[in-house]
Amino acid sequence: MEQLSKYHENKPHRLKRITWYIVNATIFRCLPGMPLRYIRNALLKAFGAAIPWRVPIYCSVKIYMPWNLSIGKYSCIGPHVELYNKAPIIIGDSVVVSQGAYLCTASHNISASQMDLVTKPIILKDRAWVASDAFIGMGVTVGEGAVIGARAAVFKDIEPWTVVGGNPAKYIKKRILKNE
Repeated sequence: MEQLSKYHENKPHRLKRITWYIVNATIFRCLPGMPLRYIRNALLKAFGAAIPWRVPIYCSVKIYMPWNLSIGKYSCIGPHVELYNKAPIIIGDSVVVSQGAYLCTASHNISASQMDLVTKPIILKDRAWVASDAFIGMGVTVGEGAVIGARAAVFKDIEPWTVVGGNPAKYIKKRILKNE
């Protein structure tokens, strides 16, 4: 344990991070409903998020660093989603991140004595769906049109137009749209 006593993590944007934490825990959460999404999105934009005005992001969403968040048009971030984005989270167009999902861009190097922080971005390509309570780990790219099943834990890239589920997530089937 002695090695961990020397652990140090560089924390850039400390004041900005503290200010956002207070805003996200108070004002952001006190603006419920879809009509107030414009005010929530204005707050996110003020802190550097790249998002369209009309994207619904529920007031219960917890975002670690808005300046590391990019969301495309027609996407939706559902209730109680947590975006732990020490590295960028890039969400494409028409993506749904359902209630309780957790996207985590950071971990620790378990091969180093001080378990240094490591970060990698998460990318959700157009038309993907992350279902309820799913976990997406750092460095994962979810391909276009892919579906991450409820409560799945994803640690590796997911091919486009596939459905995965379980822990760890495994291939279930191809996703085929019948009306297109």
